[in-house]
Amino acid sequence: MEGVGWILTIIIGGIAGWLAENIMKAAGHGLLLNIILGVVGAVVLNAILIALMGATFGGIIGQLVVAVIGACLLIWLYRLIRGGR
Repeated sequence: MEGVGWILTIIIGGIAGWLAENIMKAAGHGLLLNIILGVVGAVVLNAILIALMGATFGGIIGQLVVAVIGACLLIWLYRLIRGGR
């Protein structure tokens, strides 16, 4: 995540994973998977945004938004590959 420390990254990742889980109506993943979803989702979407626009959203709120959207994208891709819901 751009411009935030490790501890804040974990906190934002957990919140983002939980929000994405609720938005996508996914089964209860648990805290660890929510953190992983949020952090990896943020990394993936930040890379996409930087490749397309040359920049990403800054600050805690901006990175939370990026992480939620990225985590939703990961859940959607998982469902697409798995062939379920």
